[in-house]
Amino acid sequence: MVTSQDIEASLRKVRPYLEIDGGNVELVQVTEDGIVELKLVGSCKDCPMSMMTLRAGIERALMLDHAEVRRVEQVR
Repeated sequence: MVTSQDIEASLRKVRPYLEIDGGNVELVQVTEDGIVELKLVGSCKDCPMSMMTLRAGIERALMLDHAEVRRVEQVR
C-alpha cells in the first residue's frame, strides 16, 4: 500500500511547477483503496485550469510513481 510519505515524496517533485504560478498542493489523505485526496491552495485553488493541473499533471505524476494510486481527488 502506498503511504502518505510516499505521496509527499512525489509531490515534492511536482510542487516547484505549481509554485511558479503562486500555487501549491496539500495532501489530505491516502485511502486504503488507492485514492489520493489533495487540496489545491494559493492561486491553484481558484484557477480555471485547476482540474487539468490535477488530472494531467499531479495525478499522472503520482500514478507513474506509484502503481497503487487509482485516482486523485480534489477536496476543498
